[in-house]
Amino acid sequence: MLKIGSHISIAKGFLNAGETALGIGANTFQFFTRNPRGGKAKALNPKDLQGLREIMEINQWGPLFAHGSYTMNLASDKQETRNYSRELLEDDLKRIEEISNCYYIFHPGSYVKGSKKEGIQRIIDGLNQSIPEEGSSPILLEGMSGKGTEIGSTFEELKAIIDGTKDGHRIGICLDTCHLYSAGYDIVNDLDGVLNQIDKKVGLGRLHAIHLNDSKTPFASHKDRHEVLGEGTIGLDALIRMINHRKLRNLTYNLETPNELPGYQKEIALLREAYTG
Repeated sequence: MLKIGSHISIAKGFLNAGETALGIGANTFQFFTRNPRGGKAKALNPKDLQGLREIMEINQWGPLFAHGSYTMNLASDKQETRNYSRELLEDDLKRIEEISNCYYIFHPGSYVKGSKKEGIQRIIDGLNQSIPEEGSSPILLEGMSGKGTEIGSTFEELKAIIDGTKDGHRIGICLDTCHLYSAGYDIVNDLDGVLNQIDKKVGLGRLHAIHLNDSKTPFASHKDRHEVLGEGTIGLDALIRMINHRKLRNLTYNLETPNELPGYQKEIALLREAYTG
């Protein structure tokens, strides 16, 4: 069964989000752990979470995607920003253990000033200081498009972070098809070649999740502009090949296309019909 969902608000609680996801044909969903621009997270309600867990178990859902705040930047050249980012990360990692069956996904960060090497080391230091000894939820670095001083647009950069982290066994990757294509990995004409690169440089065993999006910008543009499936430069055929690929068909996917719920429902139905796994 294809494990596919979309981004859904948890403002009315996790049970409500789960029911919303069911209503659009999803069997997972992505949510922000707090306001995407930062701020304090709402307290978790055990009864609310139990209601969601029951939905997930009955309907054989895939893992949820818990997405970290966009204001987190472990790579920043500013100590104050890094301290704030570690506080958010530490709090998020505690919370996802309570939610259970959940991936934690975050953007590695931007070094802003200095060098990329220094930025990568700051990310490693931040993870090493923040990951608790207890806990089992996978922590996933999101592959990026490579705009500006962004880190994580190459498999080598993602591997360097993983290798430097003391709890590297918990660290994996989440790839975004828009970011991947914009970063210069040709998933349209050479998907097998890209997968071979992932396996050689990171290990396919560390690839847990995929954000499935089309792109508004050309190949290798290093821009992050998502598009509705089939209306961008990647195209529907290439995205369908991904979900049906023998090395990818059992992963969990979430949509981040520029849509409201009816649009997500339409895309999920389209993908389910095209899925042969």
